[in-house]
Amino acid sequence: MDKNTFIGLLLIMAIIIGFSIYNAPSDEEVARQKWLRDSLERAKAMNIEQPESVQEEANTQVLSESSNNDTSAAIATLDTSLSELNNSDSLRISELQRLYGPLAGAADKDSKEILVETERMKLYFSTKGGIIKRAELKDYSTYDGDPLILFDSSSSFNLNFFTRDNKNIFTDELVFDTDASDMSISGEGTKNISFRLDAGMGRYLEMIYTVSGNSYLIDLDINLVEMDQVVDMRTGEMFLNWTVNAPNQEKSLKNQRDASTVYFKYEGEDVDYLTATSDEKEDYEADLKWVSLKQQFFNTAIIADESFDKARAFAQTETDEGSIDYVKKMTTALTLPLSGSKIEKYGMSLYFGPNKYYVLEELDNGMEEIIDLGWGIFGWVNRLAVIPVFHYLGSFNWSYGIIILILTILLKLVLSPITYKTYMSGAKMRVLKPEINEINEKYEKDAMKKQQAMMDLYRQTGVNPLSGCIPLLIQMPILIAMFRFFPASIELRQESFLWADDLSTYDSIYNFPDGFTIPFYGDHISLFTLLMAISITLYTKLNSSMSAGMAQEGAMAAQMKIMMYIMPVMMLFFFNNYSSGLSYYYFLANIISIGQTFLIRKVFINEKAIRAKIENNKKNPKKKKKSGFAKRMEEMAKQQQLKQKGK
Repeated sequence: MDKNTFIGLLLIMAIIIGFSIYNAPSDEEVARQKWLRDSLERAKAMNIEQPESVQEEANTQVLSESSNNDTSAAIATLDTSLSELNNSDSLRISELQRLYGPLAGAADKDSKEILVETERMKLYFSTKGGIIKRAELKDYSTYDGDPLILFDSSSSFNLNFFTRDNKNIFTDELVFDTDASDMSISGEGTKNISFRLDAGMGRYLEMIYTVSGNSYLIDLDINLVEMDQVVDMRTGEMFLNWTVNAPNQEKSLKNQRDASTVYFKYEGEDVDYLTATSDEKEDYEADLKWVSLKQQFFNTAIIADESFDKARAFAQTETDEGSIDYVKKMTTALTLPLSGSKIEKYGMSLYFGPNKYYVLEELDNGMEEIIDLGWGIFGWVNRLAVIPVFHYLGSFNWSYGIIILILTILLKLVLSPITYKTYMSGAKMRVLKPEINEINEKYEKDAMKKQQAMMDLYRQTGVNPLSGCIPLLIQMPILIAMFRFFPASIELRQESFLWADDLSTYDSIYNFPDGFTIPFYGDHISLFTLLMAISITLYTKLNSSMSAGMAQEGAMAAQMKIMMYIMPVMMLFFFNNYSSGLSYYYFLANIISIGQTFLIRKVFINEKAIRAKIENNKKNPKKKKKSGFAKRMEEMAKQQQLKQKGK
């Protein structure tokens, strides 16, 4: 290459470089272009519809950058477009400030979920509201085998208060800040998860959850720092609203609805609840220690470290009869008093877990009473006798069908002395039947004299006609206690035995075609209920034949015979949709009772010896103080005779 050619190339390169430098955008123009791109991206993230002119000019910008057109003209056009975009941003910001005041910034953020997994639960936290959005219990599953979700996003949890500039704030509409991320906790370990709602200038509302690795209990501390400058303290209160839309988890939707409701305990008082079989709303009448949104076998509860204020607080249940996905919506509104201090703290705990008697009893706050074990003596029988024995037998990991069998045998053995007295009373009445028939014939038209003669016979022979009834009355609390225990026992949940796939609900050997239901009976046939009804019929008939001496004649006898056949049919209808474990227990109890009847009659009762003793009592009557019952009967007979003479 010669010298002239080389110089020419240098001149051409210099011209190109100079032209490029001349047409290059200034720093101001580069900043404007970046501003436009960032503004467009921000609008897209906030779902703001971009003005058509903005998008067109953005495209123009790209073309002008690639073709190096006149930058000044592009910038002039972009100024107009950015003005339109800024107006949209301003409108949105203005609307958020109108709604949330100093908390508007928390409404303009993206939310995220955080998974906290323990040995017992999976907790899905959300920064929107700083709440537990969903809770899954790991040790349990639904009847269909799906993960057991205690509550999901259809439920809600929020704090509600007014700001000084009269903004009505619900915290589940705002996004909290957190540095927490997905984590696992095991054993005795605990971790804190903090969510902070920033109000600027060092003011914030904070929710701190303390989660343990092996507990159903979660501590929650709510802290207000310098929020007296934000929250309207004139009302003197902040509200905590919690609604759980309980998912369908079991085989029977009706049984779940009949067992799901709101339980609560007033400070220093007994446990109370809303009616489970109908929707209800009730204002709390005193300060509260805890509230449980109870499902059939699980519950979510909130427990105050001290107490929740009763002011404007209430409980409510709502049922969507058309829904098959959800059982019932249960709501509690609680009040947290505000003192106006720079720093305010509220301590409480959340329980997400099973309605298991000993687990709830360990909380030491009376929450085990949400398990419906019956009132009065029936509940005490379950708590002091049935539950400890059932729990002990369950520790051997046997089939619960076998455990119910053993429990039934043990109860029958404990009650055998009472059973023996009942049968002995029946035997004495059978021996006295000839004398009783004679009195009935002699005083057929004079009821008062008949009654007086009967009382004289019983006194002379030493037979108490009520001795057979009293043992039966003693057994009744146990029978009714078992009626309450089996449907409420989570231990039977999803435990199979023979043809029953879940002893906590009904068994079915035949399902009627879709849409076909027998009124008051159901859409299936429960075999355990059928066997129970048959055993009741056999046992009642056997008792009737063995207690002939006590039987009445005429209309009363006919009514008793009708009841003997009606009762099993009634039980068949009543128990068809009930716990198969309960029907199985009653079936076993009746079969064992039939066996006891034959055994006692053949081995332990000698009617000839009883007859000899009664005859001896007649010959050598003992002077015995009349009972109050005998005195009243004789007094009634005398009064009746005086009335008849007066006529």
